[in-house]
Amino acid sequence: MQAVILAAGKSTRTYPLTLTKPKPLLKVANKTLLEHNLDSLNHIVNEAVIVVGYRKNMIKKHLGKKYKNIKIRYVEQKEQLGTAHALSVVETYVKGRFVLMMGDDIYSREDIKNCIKHRYSLLTTRAKNPQNFGVVIEKNNILIDFVEKPKHFISDLISNAFYSLNKEIFTYIKQIKKSGRNEFELPDAVKLLAKEEKIHCIRSKKWLPIVYASDLLKADKALRKNKNSIGKNSKIYEKIRNSSIGNNCIIKGIVKNSIIMDKTVVDKNSIVENSVVGENVSIDGKAFNSIIADNVKIKNSTIKNSKIWPNKIIENKTIEHDVQ
Repeated sequence: MQAVILAAGKSTRTYPLTLTKPKPLLKVANKTLLEHNLDSLNHIVNEAVIVVGYRKNMIKKHLGKKYKNIKIRYVEQKEQLGTAHALSVVETYVKGRFVLMMGDDIYSREDIKNCIKHRYSLLTTRAKNPQNFGVVIEKNNILIDFVEKPKHFISDLISNAFYSLNKEIFTYIKQIKKSGRNEFELPDAVKLLAKEEKIHCIRSKKWLPIVYASDLLKADKALRKNKNSIGKNSKIYEKIRNSSIGNNCIIKGIVKNSIIMDKTVVDKNSIVENSVVGENVSIDGKAFNSIIADNVKIKNSTIKNSKIWPNKIIENKTIEHDVQ
C-alpha cells in the first residue's frame, strides 16, 4: 500500500515559524510533524508519495529517499490550487489503494489501521468549533454529505482529512469545478464518490491538528505525556518543566510548558513559559505566551503575548505586540 502526504502549502496561520521552514518540518516532542506520521505509517505502507511545494528542498534534504522501511517519492505542486489539485499531481504514481493524509496534522497508527480496514473511509472526530472545519453528515457511519465551514450548525462531526482511497478518486477529481475559494476541493470529489460507493466514517482515537503555532504546544504536551523531551547534545543547567528542548541547545534559565527548537540558548536568569521558540535563538530575558521565530536575538528584554518574526534583534525593551 502507498501513502500520499500533502505537504506543499505555505501555511500563513503558523507564521512566523513557517517564514523560514515548511510547516510539516515544525517539531513537536523533538520530531517533525512529517516524521511522526511516517512513524505511524511504518510497516503499513511501503511507499510515501509526498506532494511538496513551499520550500520543497528543505523537506527533501531532511527526509531523503527513504524513511525506515518506507520509500519516499516527491512530486511538486507548482501552484497551490487546493487539496484535490494537490492529489491530482500524483495520479501517475499511485498504483492502487492508498491512504491520503495532510502533512501538517498528526495521525495515530491505531486510526490508520482502522481506516484501512475499509476500501473507502474517512477519519472523523467531534469538535467544539465545527464551523472552522469540513463538517461530515453521516448515517449509520456511512458518509452522506460534506459541508465546508458551514455558517449555521449542522453537526459537530468534522473531517480529519485522512482518507482510505484508491485510483478511482482521480476520475471524480476530473469532474469537479473550483469552489468559492477558487480552489479544487477534495471534499467535492469525495462527495461524488459517495454517491457511487460506501465511504465509512471512522471515529478518531487520537488526532492532533496543527492549525496555529500555539497548537504545537498542545500536540507536544500530548505526545510527551507531561514528561520532558531533551534533544541530542543539549546542555541543561536549570530545571526544565513539562517542555521539549531541541538538539544542541544550552539552557541556563528556566523553561516551562514550552518548545525550544534546535541550537537555541536560554541564558542564566532567563525565563521561557508557554512559548514556542524557533531555531538558533538567543534569549537573555523573559518570554511568556509568545511565538519566537528562527534566528531572533533577545537581550535584556521581556516578551509577552507576542509573535516575533525571524532575524529580529530586541534589546532593552518590554514587548507586548507582534514584531514583524
